Amino acid sequence: MSKRSAHRGIVVGVDGSPSSDMAVRWAAREAGMRNVPLNLIHLIDEYPSGLLALGGGAIPPPSETSDWRKTQGEKVISAAVEIAKDSTHHGVQPHLAVDVYFSAAGPALVELSKEAQMIVVGCRGHGRLSRVLLGSVSTGLIHHAHCSVAVIHDEVPVAAQPSQLPVVVGIDGSPASELATAIAFDEASWRGVELIALHAWDDARVSGIPSTQWSAQQAAGAEALAERLAGWRERYPDVAVQRRIVLDSPALHLVEEAESSQLVVVGSHGRGGFSGMLLGSVSMAVVQAARVPVIVARQG
Repeated sequence: MSKRSAHRGIVVGVDGSPSSDMAVRWAAREAGMRNVPLNLIHLIDEYPSGLLALGGGAIPPPSETSDWRKTQGEKVISAAVEIAKDSTHHGVQPHLAVDVYFSAAGPALVELSKEAQMIVVGCRGHGRLSRVLLGSVSTGLIHHAHCSVAVIHDEVPVAAQPSQLPVVVGIDGSPASELATAIAFDEASWRGVELIALHAWDDARVSGIPSTQWSAQQAAGAEALAERLAGWRERYPDVAVQRRIVLDSPALHLVEEAESSQLVVVGSHGRGGFSGMLLGSVSMAVVQAARVPVIVARQG
């Protein structure tokens, strides 16, 4: 984590949707496990319809509409508080704070990420397109947040996931991958589970045909992965590591590993030709397809 202030600890955006409820449960356990504050944030957009006046300014909502939204917001945040209190880690209740802001959710959460260790959101909210694979708020955060972002799906109850399932991390040698590795070791250590480190040796594919020298390239990939893990193994001797060297298609293999894991950690972009993009295709594909929590490693 950088030297910037992270006094808010773990921040979770709540809107009362099923994904949001799952995000609160996961965030409460994460905060309790790490003994850091939990900050529940509800955003009230004063101009949800996007209507504009002739002069270009936003038309303020009628006062009765504004009052109703405030009342609904209070109900949402109260319900989230109860969920958080019922979702402790081994009975540890983190310091709980709540805030309600009158702002569009995406920009406000991005700004708050400057003061957080992690932002946690549901994969989709209450919008008219809430059934798309990833909501606009979660998409915006994993592209622009100043800290790591955990995206929580609502298909499988978090409480139903066996606690001894491993953590999975994708490693490709990029700086973003190094941050993901640090987070993954930390998460595995806190949970007392093993870590699966997956490296896709995509240089072994030429013109769409796997190289006949795959065994030699696999050995080279294994050696490279061992070098990248060495320092972390020394720092976290309690974490058992399983190494996976696969041929190409890292997103596919990460999603497959996610089916028998409790958490996946990915970097925000990789070492490909477009590594300067804010989010890599592999990371986005994993966030979209995995049905377990996914942490996208980001820093300010």
